[in-house]
Amino acid sequence: MPETVNGPEDASEWDVINWAVHEQNVARLRQRIFTAARDGDWPKVRNLQKMMLRSWSCTLVSVRQATQRNTGRGTAGIDGLVALTSQARAEMAVRVHASIGSHVPSPVRRVYIPKASDKAKMRPLGIPTEAA
Repeated sequence: MPETVNGPEDASEWDVINWAVHEQNVARLRQRIFTAARDGDWPKVRNLQKMMLRSWSCTLVSVRQATQRNTGRGTAGIDGLVALTSQARAEMAVRVHASIGSHVPSPVRRVYIPKASDKAKMRPLGIPTEAA
């Protein structure tokens, strides 16, 4: 079995992914973005952010965070899917990574609710909706 995952084609082996390597890749990229922003090199920041969005390591770490670590991992999102098995997580990672460039944000429904401190005042609340 492969020790590390090299791309979407190997994602069925969720349990043998070397997470330390992917976490390190993400941390290194975050550090490069921070350093470029601190230095004021905004074109480099944008390029590194694009690189991060397209990174397989970032996709894997993000899916792992949402499906294994977060306390809300058992709650379905607006797509109605919950990934609790290793195979489902691997398939979700492949699906997320494949749809990176084609994402169209869903509209947010704005609802006004009373503020906790003063019930006479209202505050906005954004509720995600499914794209029509």
